[in-house]
Amino acid sequence: MATRSPTLTLAIPTFNEEKNIRIPLDSAYDIADEVLIVDGGSTDKTVEIAKSYGNKVRVLSVDNPSNFLINKQRAIENANGEWILQLDADERLSEELKEEMKNLKLDGSDVSGFWIPRKNWFLGTYLMKGGAYPDGVLRLYKRQKAHFKLENVHENVIINGKTAWMKNALEHLADPTFIRYLMRWHRYNTFDAEQLVQKGEKPCAPCYLFGKPLLTFLSIYLRHKGFMDGWPGFVWAFFSSIRYWEIYRKAGIKKV
Repeated sequence: MATRSPTLTLAIPTFNEEKNIRIPLDSAYDIADEVLIVDGGSTDKTVEIAKSYGNKVRVLSVDNPSNFLINKQRAIENANGEWILQLDADERLSEELKEEMKNLKLDGSDVSGFWIPRKNWFLGTYLMKGGAYPDGVLRLYKRQKAHFKLENVHENVIINGKTAWMKNALEHLADPTFIRYLMRWHRYNTFDAEQLVQKGEKPCAPCYLFGKPLLTFLSIYLRHKGFMDGWPGFVWAFFSSIRYWEIYRKAGIKKV
């Protein structure tokens, strides 16, 4: 922290993440002045493991909303640091990114937020094509300049001010197994279907069953060269496209 005078909070939203919570903590604990765990009522050892890292760790116990971005907003509202580094429980700083962050001169900077390229682990490799990289995410930002709209589970934080890009990558280890991927796939599809229901929108059958899946597959696999990622690239493109079938089915079950 010798080159960074503004204080930094490492913020991690969690819910039953005992298998993953060490991933972000091991990679970023030492560069943070505070670690804020926003925990949605974990029933496993997530909180116990986090507290074992030391007295920099503070736990905010809250409910577990379907849109987990609410807990990221709660982190903004409750952090003490001037800057927030927000990581999910399955994300870590690459060694190169960590060194880059250590050398950032944030004191007096006119930048309020930093986009970070993110590498996504899928079926034994990082996807580098198909639009999966650089997958820029806003994860380092001034606390008082940031907020979430909370309209979409995939949205980035909104920064009131200038943003810039980091050069090195954040590593996303969300899908160590295909079963884990399917669990997340179903969760996100359910959330998107519920959003349609809440808005009173009825999904168009030709669009969700034919148009959107076809265009999505062609865009990922051909236009963005997902085929260059081999078999993982094909699976990624295929399941990214047929998610619209699931959204349509689940929205129908919920009677839009």
